[in-house]
Amino acid sequence: MVLVIDPQIAGISGDMLLSSLVDLGADKNKIIEGIRKSEKFLPGSTIEKIDFQKIQKHGIQALQLILQINDEPHERKGIEIKKAIIESVNELGLSDKAKSFAQSCIDTLIESESISHGIPEDSVHFHEASSIDTLVDIVGVTIGLENLGLLDEKIVCLPVSVGGGSVTFSHGTMSNPASAILQMFKNSKFIIKGNSANEELTTPTGACILVNLANNVMEYYPTMKVTSIGYGSGQKDFETFSNVLKIVRGNENSSEIDSVKILETNVDDVSGEILGNLIEKIMDKGAKDVSIYHGITKKGRPTHLVTVICSDENVDDIVDTLVLETGTLGIRISESNRFTVPRTIHKIDLSLNGQSFPVNFKKSEFKGKSDFKIEFDDLKKISESLGKSIKETESLLRKEIEKLEIENDKT
Repeated sequence: MVLVIDPQIAGISGDMLLSSLVDLGADKNKIIEGIRKSEKFLPGSTIEKIDFQKIQKHGIQALQLILQINDEPHERKGIEIKKAIIESVNELGLSDKAKSFAQSCIDTLIESESISHGIPEDSVHFHEASSIDTLVDIVGVTIGLENLGLLDEKIVCLPVSVGGGSVTFSHGTMSNPASAILQMFKNSKFIIKGNSANEELTTPTGACILVNLANNVMEYYPTMKVTSIGYGSGQKDFETFSNVLKIVRGNENSSEIDSVKILETNVDDVSGEILGNLIEKIMDKGAKDVSIYHGITKKGRPTHLVTVICSDENVDDIVDTLVLETGTLGIRISESNRFTVPRTIHKIDLSLNGQSFPVNFKKSEFKGKSDFKIEFDDLKKISESLGKSIKETESLLRKEIEKLEIENDKT
């Protein structure tokens, strides 16, 4: 199963995610009961009313959290909120994974405020996030996720809308998104984007939950069969769009879908020796694959197109290598979703002609059919030791591995 969080239009807040989980099928009564039990851990705050109701947002029917609280008007330290959340999830008897998730959310929120303001974490004061709202959002979302079994599923997040304009709060007015939100998304795989709304669309609580929940980030929906949809409404109304967070649950193809970076550059004055060496250097930098194609460009000039597939964290090192090794003046960078068949890595020892050899191979399974591929470096070493061609060696090894697979199946 896979859950897709879609904050592309209206961003995300804690109450929007909580409402969307209930709309998806989480037990509303269990969530409300759990939140009411947590109330006692935050003295000075009481919940007068809590419920969920269906409303219309620009023609979209969504579920909205109705929360009426009586809160003493004072700011609290972040560690007070953290203590209340930890005590709450312990009181509710949630799983260790759920407890860890809830604590990670509040830790992320405190850490972002600490770094943004340049103060120790135990000195962080929450202003807008000082009320019981933060506890309600984090504890409620944690209960909902566990109730739906989502903490063990693949969770994908699409680009996050953060809004635009400026935001005014206890520290004054600053451009949106605020520093704490940017800090939470810093050095992550999440993609953020602005829009014409002169409002904050992604809140600090929404951001801290999101970065601890989603384990995959994509630009587009994965290939999936939709089984259920949840719509969670925010409190604000906008003229041009529905202030609604959409989450979608479904069955994903048995293959894996991930996101990779594609780097491309044309070089027309580099020798074959340099290109051959370039492949090795780029692979050493963590590239997933490198391809070089011969072609013709403007004015009939011969060229080589170098294409590299890599992950986000390797882009800078590989770009540096391409420029330094080829002298190229430009590199095109794009993002692409990649379809990969699940595979497992195996290592066995085989005895051939009185000699023992370690053999590494990858085994893949797709739609009931399985296959495996032996690592080329092992093929090369074994073929040299046996004095056979790589083709002969591969055939010999495949027969031996297939025998072992049949024996394992019988046992």
